[in-house]
Amino acid sequence: MPISVFPVTERFAAEVGDLDLSQPLDAETLQAVRDAFASYAVVVFPAQQLTIEQHLAFASTFGPLETTVRLNMRDGKKLRVREEIADIANFDAQGRVWLKNSRVRLFQMANRLWHTDSSFKAPSAYASLLYARSVAPIGGHTEFADLRAAYDALPAATKERLHGLIAEHSLIYSRGKLGFTTFTPEEKVAFTPVLRPLVRRIPESGRDSLYIASHIGRIRGIEDAQAQELVDELTSHATQRQFVYTHRWRVGDLVMWDNRCTMHRGTEFEDTRWPRDMHRATTSDRIDAFGTQEQPSAVAADY
Repeated sequence: MPISVFPVTERFAAEVGDLDLSQPLDAETLQAVRDAFASYAVVVFPAQQLTIEQHLAFASTFGPLETTVRLNMRDGKKLRVREEIADIANFDAQGRVWLKNSRVRLFQMANRLWHTDSSFKAPSAYASLLYARSVAPIGGHTEFADLRAAYDALPAATKERLHGLIAEHSLIYSRGKLGFTTFTPEEKVAFTPVLRPLVRRIPESGRDSLYIASHIGRIRGIEDAQAQELVDELTSHATQRQFVYTHRWRVGDLVMWDNRCTMHRGTEFEDTRWPRDMHRATTSDRIDAFGTQEQPSAVAADY
């Protein structure tokens, strides 16, 4: 049976049905999923029942699996789940809902800023696949912005200005925007900035896309204040309502998005009250995705 694809809009975000992702997909079905993903950049697979192993098996068909950035944090040995899973839950290592001032909670609050996963590491991320095991009764949605459409809508003069500009990405920049600055010397080394263009071309579609995130701290050749002003302007432009899809989570949803041409953010919920258990697998982009052969960094993706 062919898959069913129900677009949210003509060119951004779609629900995909008639699939049981707990089972391996044949080549034809997997290609149909790839085609939908290339077109819509965000795809939703509702009503899945996945073990961690099944989740990772499906994710691995989209590239090498990353490991959690928590491995590079000072408490990196205190993982609640496997290291290939980014633990997007409001639990401590013992499975208890975290306290308001816990270091992990303060670190993860930056998940509410507009970002794209793993732009701060080499190689950067390709696909992220987030699976809902439990959800909050109120709030806790995820918003996605289409950076292809946002780029298309820019004035020609702005497009010309952006081409060739190179930004520095680091988790230290995004966390610092919310006041989290207590990085250890080892963490600062692990999160050394990487260089990324503000505009990139997506191979499958040939479309140009903005490549921006809260992880940007500097732009080469531009004063820091002007660079931040430019990133803020581009973010405000790209997150206008016409470019944004809001996903309201249901238990069993698996949502996959293309980090090369989307941004996303989590919305607020009472995270010291309502348990919310989400697992994310992330796959790496090509090591030469930006036109140069990068050396792999030790940092793994989490946001």
